[in-house]
Amino acid sequence: MTEQLFADLRLFVPEVVLVLTFLAAILADLIFRRSPVVTASVALGGLATAGFCLLGQAGEEGSLFGNMIAVDPFAVFFKLLIILCTILILVFSLASSELNTKGRKLGEYYSLLIALSLGLVLMAGASNLLMMYLAVELSSITSYILSGYTREAPDSSEASLKYVIYGGLSSGVMIYGISIIYGLTGAFDIYQINKVLASGGINDATLLIAGIMTLVGFGYKISAVPFHFWTPDVYEGSPITITAFLSVASKAAGFAVLIRFLKTVFFDPAASSLAGGIWVSLQSFDWPLLLAMLSVLTMTLGNLVALWQNNLKRLLAYSSIAHAGYLLTGIVVVSNAGLSAILIYFVAYFFMNLGAFYVVMLIANATGSEDIESYKGMAARAPFASFALALFLISLTGLPPTVGFIGKLYLFAALLDSGWVWLAVVAALNTVISLYYYVRIFRNMYLRPDENPGEPIKLGAVQMATLLVLVVPVLLLGLYFTPLVELAQASVRIFGTP
Repeated sequence: MTEQLFADLRLFVPEVVLVLTFLAAILADLIFRRSPVVTASVALGGLATAGFCLLGQAGEEGSLFGNMIAVDPFAVFFKLLIILCTILILVFSLASSELNTKGRKLGEYYSLLIALSLGLVLMAGASNLLMMYLAVELSSITSYILSGYTREAPDSSEASLKYVIYGGLSSGVMIYGISIIYGLTGAFDIYQINKVLASGGINDATLLIAGIMTLVGFGYKISAVPFHFWTPDVYEGSPITITAFLSVASKAAGFAVLIRFLKTVFFDPAASSLAGGIWVSLQSFDWPLLLAMLSVLTMTLGNLVALWQNNLKRLLAYSSIAHAGYLLTGIVVVSNAGLSAILIYFVAYFFMNLGAFYVVMLIANATGSEDIESYKGMAARAPFASFALALFLISLTGLPPTVGFIGKLYLFAALLDSGWVWLAVVAALNTVISLYYYVRIFRNMYLRPDENPGEPIKLGAVQMATLLVLVVPVLLLGLYFTPLVELAQASVRIFGTP
């Protein structure tokens, strides 16, 4: 038993490093209270170390602590995405005028960001219903605090309170669904639950209700309709850095745990392997149709409501909801091709969404406004930042030659290959709708001069370098995407077995 524990700990090193980094960040804040940069440096060092340890797990495959946590290429992919996102958000935070105000205790902010990252990393590998719930709760509680961190802002406390209320409600529904599943199967281990379902004798109607209730918790994390109500207000009231983090890392972890839950519990892994990557359901219930309906509602509502938004953060919030709808189409396909398309799309979403929020933050630093009208004539005041934002928005729309086009190309191809033509048409129509509200920003930046132009917005060397780190992959992966596709396919090839 001791040997097994040490063997498991060897594969749990990245998470242990994050725990130690969290403790070290708290200690650094106590010692260097007047120098939050020290705490940020400790956090960055710990995140880099955790990421390096994750790279060493690239070829590993196993299950830790009695099937509580899975270690496989699928989990490693999402964990790396979360770690990289946290590193970039820390860099964003160092340049944020919103956060770096006199008297604000940023040491606590950096420590909480590490704790949030730990919760999301645990979500990406959780293979036990209790572990899934605990990881969701860890990430949620830290998110509640961080979303209201700029408490002097008029809408910050409101954002945090709404987040707590919606999060508590969805969490309660989720744990009730988990309790029903345990009552039906006698297990929390998702692999064991799968075996019990495969043996038959479970009431399908009760299992369906329990499954949907459990999905409520995951739907809340990914901002899927009708569990999206918290998203616009929380995104608008939170610091821009936290908004960007929730829109990318939290969504990635939510999709990782949702996919693992659905595929492992309700589909037959052996039959799926024999079917050439097509997932074979254990139940008569049509899960793909339910997910297709959620996908259509999510992308359509997100895009239509975004048309009326004037605040950039709120507009990007509804855009994020719409992108959750696009990503859900990959699960609807119920095949490894759809799953690899989701991973490709997430890499694209990582660069283009973080980039868009970063430019919004830089312009807000200079103008003090997040309103679309304040972007009039911005191309003259901040030419490179305006070009970068235009590129990120083109990629979010899914137009070539950007990586966003590649992400949607593989999603649509997976839909068409599996016969979901009508869903692909709906997704394409939603892409056209999204182009309209993105064009509003282009128009203001390039075609509508400001009657009272301000001073030119100058970016520092670090800010320019950070923008380039986000801009270059958007173009490069849009032109040369073979390594990305191969990585995504390799990450899902052996996914779903204990």
